[in-house]
Amino acid sequence: MTFLTIGHRGVMGVEPENTLRSFIRAERTGMDSIELDLHLSKDGTLVVMHDADVDRTTDGSGPVAEKTLAELRGLDAGRGERVPVFEEVLEAVKAPLQAEIKDVAAAQALADVMLRHDLAGRVTVSSFHDDAVAEIAALVPGVRTVLIASRWGNDVVDRATAVGADWLALNIRRLTLETTERAHEEGLRVIGWVVNTQEQLKLARALELDGVTTDFPEIRRTGRFTA
Repeated sequence: MTFLTIGHRGVMGVEPENTLRSFIRAERTGMDSIELDLHLSKDGTLVVMHDADVDRTTDGSGPVAEKTLAELRGLDAGRGERVPVFEEVLEAVKAPLQAEIKDVAAAQALADVMLRHDLAGRVTVSSFHDDAVAEIAALVPGVRTVLIASRWGNDVVDRATAVGADWLALNIRRLTLETTERAHEEGLRVIGWVVNTQEQLKLARALELDGVTTDFPEIRRTGRFTA
């Protein structure tokens, strides 16, 4: 199977994360897929942002969920970029997307957009929340799903199969070959995150991973040739 290189929030190592600028550059550098994060605004719009608050990535402050789309649009998300809504990303790039549900409440809204635009073949949905993975799988027939974990127990593969996930996305600093092998035995593919150095890329290969998430375009270029 193809080894996938997934652009993390676009290519956040060189562009403002989760912005159209970052996603466009990720596509131009040939990323196999582009990862982004979703929250709901106060007025129920799917907005692309990682944190529950706007403080770190914009010139504003306060929770995303307490701001209207108009208020979020007034913020600078880096280099003059604005906070995008999900459907803008769909138009800005043609690459496959991996949409991470940060807020479980966003699952229904994402399902509505995916069904309206017939996106099950283009958008893979991921989450740290087991319930969100199960919900999106139930709402969108044929969607591919990813269960994400940073710290996990011996049950992580069982958790993924229980919610019908197709992939596991695991913190490469804690990932073992044993976990990868067990996942593969259950028919799951495994992504390691975040892989930003040649040493980490070699580790990903040694762990027999199916793909990696990275902040940098260079990993995409060298990933094809790293044994």
